[in-house]
Amino acid sequence: MPEKPSFACSILLLAGGRGQRMGGADKGLLDWHGKPLIAWLHEQVRPLTDDLIISCNRNQPTYARFADQLVSDAQNDFPGPLAGIRAGLRSARHSHLLVLPCDAPLIDRELLHSLLHEAGERPVVLRQGEQWQPLFSLWPVQLLEALEQAWAAGQRSPLSFLRAAAARTLDCPQDDPRLANLNTPSLLEQTRQQTD
Repeated sequence: MPEKPSFACSILLLAGGRGQRMGGADKGLLDWHGKPLIAWLHEQVRPLTDDLIISCNRNQPTYARFADQLVSDAQNDFPGPLAGIRAGLRSARHSHLLVLPCDAPLIDRELLHSLLHEAGERPVVLRQGEQWQPLFSLWPVQLLEALEQAWAAGQRSPLSFLRAAAARTLDCPQDDPRLANLNTPSLLEQTRQQTD
C-alpha cells in the first residue's frame, strides 16, 4: 500500500466541538495511551498530505503542533461539524478534502487509502450497514459554493448535505472498530482497556 495517495489531497481533522459528552473537555487533547487523541490521528494522516488542517475553536497553540494550518468556526457558538467542514473547504489547497473526527484513534491507513481511492466529482462517505458516517468522508472542494448556499439557507447537518449532494458510499463492516468514536468518558476508558 503506497504511503501517499495517487493525487494531492487536503485533510481536515475536526476538533472544534463543545465536548458536551466529555463534560466540556476539548476532546482532541484528551489522553489515550499516553498521547492526546489528535496525535493518533496526526500519526495516521501525516504521510498522506502536505496540507493537514485542524478545525479547532480553543487551544490553538497546542493544535498548531499537529497541523499545517488551523481553521475556526466563523461563529463563536459552536454551530457544529458542518461549520468546521465549511472552514476546511475554504482553506484547502487541493481539489479534495478528507474529513475525519478527532476522536477516532483506531482509524488506519488502509481504510483511508480505500476512501481516497474513491475520489471523484461527488463526495464519498463511509457507511456501516444503513448507518452513514458523515464525519468520515471525502469532499470535492468544488462543493464549497453549494455548501455556502445551503448554509445560508439554514443547513447545519453534514449528513443531510451529503445526501443532497448525491454522495456515494463506501461500505465498512457493521462492527468495524476503526470507526469507533471515543466521544464519552466511558467509551474512552473502555477502549483504552480493550487496546492495552
